[in-house]
Amino acid sequence: MVTLRKFTSYRRLERPYTRISKYKKLSYVKTSPHKNVVRFTMGDIKRKFPYTLNLISKSDLQIRDNSLESARMTANKVLESNLGPTGYFFRIRVYPFHILRENPLAQGAGADRFSTGMAHSFGKPMGNAAQVERGQIIIEVGIDKEHIELAKKALTRAKTKLPCSCIIEIKENKITALAE
Repeated sequence: MVTLRKFTSYRRLERPYTRISKYKKLSYVKTSPHKNVVRFTMGDIKRKFPYTLNLISKSDLQIRDNSLESARMTANKVLESNLGPTGYFFRIRVYPFHILRENPLAQGAGADRFSTGMAHSFGKPMGNAAQVERGQIIIEVGIDKEHIELAKKALTRAKTKLPCSCIIEIKENKITALAE
């Protein structure tokens, strides 16, 4: 079984996954690993909530899809167990488009013999990541006024699952009532 490398290997932003070759059959991506994020929107999708809490990134980096899924599960469990399935709106605002590549290298005695001729190696796809810029919203939660502290708690727990430092922003939405 292949183990995941530490995230520090993939944290900095990379060039998007492209391959240009003078040979047409080598100019496309051969495969794309499946995305680990199960759902991007949860809760009451149709209702407009008076308050929105945003989890905003403080730095430019890549976030792997398994980290996004872990943050989603943690925050959603707090919200759903306390408010029920229709008492909130939850959305992950980033999508893991970027395909991470890994060039397998042999380790141990005599490993230098396997590494020759690999100066410009391309690597095989091994995972997905979302490229996030500084100030970009990662997670958004719609909530009523009396549940703001609960939503803060949920986003704080989600923040611990992400590899970047984040801030929580509270925004009041203007809701117009329909005239009948």
